[in-house]
Amino acid sequence: MPETEKSDTRTRLVDAAAELIAAAPGEDFSLRDVCERVGVRMPTLYHFFGSKQGLIDAVVERGFQLYLDDKERHESSGDPIRDIRDGWDAHVRFGLANPGYYTLMYGKVQPGYSPAAHAKPTLLLRALTDRAAAQDRLAVDPEQAAAHILATNIGVTLRQIILAEADPELSAAVRDATIAGITGEGVGATTADDLRRVASVATGMPEVLGAAETALLGQWLRRLADRLD
Repeated sequence: MPETEKSDTRTRLVDAAAELIAAAPGEDFSLRDVCERVGVRMPTLYHFFGSKQGLIDAVVERGFQLYLDDKERHESSGDPIRDIRDGWDAHVRFGLANPGYYTLMYGKVQPGYSPAAHAKPTLLLRALTDRAAAQDRLAVDPEQAAAHILATNIGVTLRQIILAEADPELSAAVRDATIAGITGEGVGATTADDLRRVASVATGMPEVLGAAETALLGQWLRRLADRLD
């Protein structure tokens, strides 16, 4: 099989898996259905990916590439806190527009396992918190700030995907409360309740993030809420 044809077949298999996953986010999918959509036999799929997990990893990698492509289309404002705020909104938009990819990227976890594709978005966020720290605009260290932002951003996005309902007011409230928590700037009295509401929903669904990760997310959210009371 020519290299171009091999590449095309691999791409079509990833596309077919992504379509099946998007049709039923969070549910299992059949490798046989993937092969039927592309018109190949199972040995061809195993030739490219080795296993079902190999195919899932390829879909995750594609999802992160789409996510990064989307982020690169947005120019920096020059203000790291504003860029964090804008990045939060872009993150939520991507998740709601691509629930199949997103639930694989952030909703399926294995203790001690972090795909290489996770690294670049985290590094981009960490670069922003490092810049904010250099400007003396953080109340916590930049690593902790990045962890708080990522945990709450993922929690809010997954909540909306699971409930199949966008909640821009909650997303904005939790975003502002999280930024307030890492910068020490107040944003109003109602945001602490918003954080606790997300914490309550998230910790009631340990099957989404995993028990340990869910407990940590709930702890961070409630700690931020306590700081805002």
